[in-house]
Amino acid sequence: MIAPATLPTTRAASVPTVPLFALDQLWFQVSGTVCNLRCRHCFISCSPDNHSFWFMSREMVHKALEESARMDVKEYYFTGGEPFMNNEMEEILGDALRFGPATVLTNATLFTPRRVEALRELCAQSPHRLELRVSIDGPSAEINDPIRGEGTFERAMAGVGELAAVGFRPIITAMQSWPCDQMACVLQTFRDALGTVGYENPRLKILPPLLIGEEAERNRGYTPCERITHEMLHGYDLSQLLCTSARLVTANGVYACPILLDYPSARLADTLTEAVGIDAPLGEAACYTCYTNGAICSNATTGVAQEAGRCGG
Repeated sequence: MIAPATLPTTRAASVPTVPLFALDQLWFQVSGTVCNLRCRHCFISCSPDNHSFWFMSREMVHKALEESARMDVKEYYFTGGEPFMNNEMEEILGDALRFGPATVLTNATLFTPRRVEALRELCAQSPHRLELRVSIDGPSAEINDPIRGEGTFERAMAGVGELAAVGFRPIITAMQSWPCDQMACVLQTFRDALGTVGYENPRLKILPPLLIGEEAERNRGYTPCERITHEMLHGYDLSQLLCTSARLVTANGVYACPILLDYPSARLADTLTEAVGIDAPLGEAACYTCYTNGAICSNATTGVAQEAGRCGG
C-alpha cells in the first residue's frame, strides 16, 4: 500500500508538487521513443530514428511488475513509440495479464492476422481484461494523414477491422484538430467510418493537444501564463492529475507521468519502489493541460455532450 497523503508539498518554492495517493495505474514506455510513424503532433517526437529511450526488455518489465504486486495497482498501460515494434510485446502482455488488466496504446498499423489472433488468445486465457487504444486523428484520410502520415488512415482502419472481427472493442483515440462547433459532426463521421470496417458503436476518446514536442512546431507552444501555480491548487481536486495515481517505468528510470518523458524534472528515481515515495513536480507547461482537462491519459471515453462542455459549447 502507498501511504495516504492529502496536501501538496514543494520541492522548490516556485514549483508545486503533489504526492502519489495510490498507485492505481502503472505505465511502461515499452518501445521507448521508437515508432514506425513520424506524426506531426507527437508530444515526445517519436519516430523510427528517435533512440532517446530504447525498448524495455521482457525482463525489465517483469521486474517492475513484481515490484508493483504489493502496491495494489489496478491496471497496467503500455505505450511508446509503437509498442508492437517491441518483438517481445506479446510475451510482455502475457506476463502483465497475470497481474491485472492491461491496455496497449497503438497506431494499429502493425496488426497482422497472426498478431491479432495472438492477442485474442491472450485475452481468452487471462482472467483480466486486455484493452487496445488505437490512435486515429480524424474520421477521414483528409484529416488524419496530414498529421500521422500518408496512408496511415487506411492502415489503421484496417487494423481496427481486424480487431473488431475477433471481438475486440478498441478505444479510438484522436487529438482534437477541428473547431469545437464541429465536434458532434466529427464524432458521427467517426462512427460511420468505423462502421464500414465492422466496428459498430465504437468507443471514442478525444484528447486536447499537448503543446510540446512536434505539436509545438506544428501548432504553437504554451504561453508563459499556462503554468500551474500554488494558488491554482487551492480547492482543486488533485485526483484529476494522473501523477497522483500513476508512475511511468522506462528503460532509463521511473517518471512522474507518460507525457513528460523528455523532461529531466519528471524523472523521479531509478526504481519503482523509490519513485512511489517521491512527490511529482508540476513545473512543466504540459501539466497545465492535465490541470484544465483532467487525467487525459486514462481510458475514460468522452461523449458529444461532454466534449461540447470541454470546448465551452
